[in-house]
Amino acid sequence: MTSSPVERPPNLRDRQRAAVRADIHAAAYRLFAARGFANVTTDDIATEAAISPRTFFRHVATKEELLLAAVQRGGAAIASLLERRPDAEPPDVALSAAIVGRVESFHDVDLESWRSAILTAPELLDRVSLLGAADRNRLIELIAVRMGTDPAEDSRPGLLVQLSLAAADFAFQKWVRDRGVRLPLAAAVMDALAVVGHPRWRD
Repeated sequence: MTSSPVERPPNLRDRQRAAVRADIHAAAYRLFAARGFANVTTDDIATEAAISPRTFFRHVATKEELLLAAVQRGGAAIASLLERRPDAEPPDVALSAAIVGRVESFHDVDLESWRSAILTAPELLDRVSLLGAADRNRLIELIAVRMGTDPAEDSRPGLLVQLSLAAADFAFQKWVRDRGVRLPLAAAVMDALAVVGHPRWRD
C-alpha cells in the first residue's frame, strides 16, 4: 500500500468553519429546491443560514460553487483513495473501489438535497463531472504503476481510467436526472463499474 502523509486532526477552528460551510450548503439547497436556483440570491442564502453576506463570501465564492465544488473536488479524493488501496489489488478493482469510496463519502441526506437543488439548474448539469483533466492524468499514472507499465507506451492504463470514469459518470448523471432510479448512488456507480471490470486489466 502506498504511504501517504498523516493528516492532522481538525482543530476547533477547522470544525467551526466546517459547521458554517455545512449550514450554508443546507440553507442553499433548501432555497434552491423551494424557489429554483435562478431565483435565489447570495443574500437570501446568508439570511437563511443566519450569517452575514460577508461571512458567506469568506466560505463560498459563487452560487454555482455550492452545487459544483464538491463534485469537482472528487478527482483528488479518488486519487488519494487509490493510493491507499493494497498494492497487490488488481488495477480495475482498486480503481473501482476508489471511485465507489468517493461516492460513499457523500452523506445520503445531503446528496438527496443536492440532487433536488441542482435539478432546478439544468444549465449546470452538463458541468457536473466526477473528474477533471489533471486528476484523470494522475489516476492514469497511478494505474500504470500498478500495471508496471509506461502509459506513454501502453494504452491500457489510460483506457481503464477513461472507461471507468465514463461508466461512473454515466451512472452519476442517470441517478441525478432520473428520479425513477431506485438504487442508491453508490450502488448505481458500482453496477456501472462492474461492466468495465475484466481480467485483461489484471495481466
